[in-house]
Amino acid sequence: GDRHKFVADRLYHKLLPPREMASVSASQLSLFERGGLGAAGGIVTTFFTHPFDVVRVQMQVGKFSGTIDATTTIARRGGLHELYAGISAAWLRQITYGSGRLGIYSYLLDFDRRLRASRADSSSPSFVLKLMMGITSGSVGAAMGTPAELALVRMGADSNIADPAQRRNYQHSLDCIVRVAREEGVAALWRGATPTILRAAALSGTLLSITSEAKAAISQRTGFAPTSTLNMFFSALVASFAANCVANPFDVVKSRIQQASDPLLYTSMMDCARKSIAEEGFAVLWRGFTPAFVKLAPYSIISLTLLEKFTALYTGGGAGAL
Repeated sequence: GDRHKFVADRLYHKLLPPREMASVSASQLSLFERGGLGAAGGIVTTFFTHPFDVVRVQMQVGKFSGTIDATTTIARRGGLHELYAGISAAWLRQITYGSGRLGIYSYLLDFDRRLRASRADSSSPSFVLKLMMGITSGSVGAAMGTPAELALVRMGADSNIADPAQRRNYQHSLDCIVRVAREEGVAALWRGATPTILRAAALSGTLLSITSEAKAAISQRTGFAPTSTLNMFFSALVASFAANCVANPFDVVKSRIQQASDPLLYTSMMDCARKSIAEEGFAVLWRGFTPAFVKLAPYSIISLTLLEKFTALYTGGGAGAL
């Protein structure tokens, strides 16, 4: 009866290690819950990193002598408020792209673990499999978040238009999306979708797979817990540099296509890349690398660490997401 149930429960909890108990709880998380945790971490992170996004976009679509020149010029033009232009679009981007990217990757990683456990397989997924999970989650998330990405680029670059009469002066992200749909057609919201998805696939595949691999390797060599702040800091830092190298050319092309007021200016992403290289040299594809990395590194460190902490807090244990 009840006594036997009590004894069985005591034996179960005594025999089952704490980490396994946490993973049982984490495995109950739905894709929606994992996406929500990813979005929450991303939204908090934007308060620290959004100014770097504004500088990055303006450098990619405008002409500045460097990162410091771009930052000071933007700040002089509109003060601190200008460096946070389009932050509502950044929040919307986290709700769509961020939730899809991190939620799907976390879900796929956990699904693979549960599948292996059902076969009594204690091995971890390979780096290539993690890379494919990151590419998949980044692609799906980017397809969901392209309208928010377009709004982020438009609002972040608006003050860079020299003639005030030509500026779009969007009030917030939803105003931008509604106006683009009304003035340019609904299809315009997915302008630049191809480079956006390719960028997200390259960035997410590299960033998430290397972070997952690095934190396990660091844990084995140093004894740091896989979800510890110090481990996440070094893992995400290394992954951010690699991801930025791979994704920056797609980012430049994406920003230029989405910022163009004339939809016929570029016929494709290859046309945009070709014209940009012809006019400004091959290095133009890595323009804005410094602010992009300075933004991506703290963004990845903070958002991925928060994702781990939020997941552990939400599940009531030490379970991780990555």
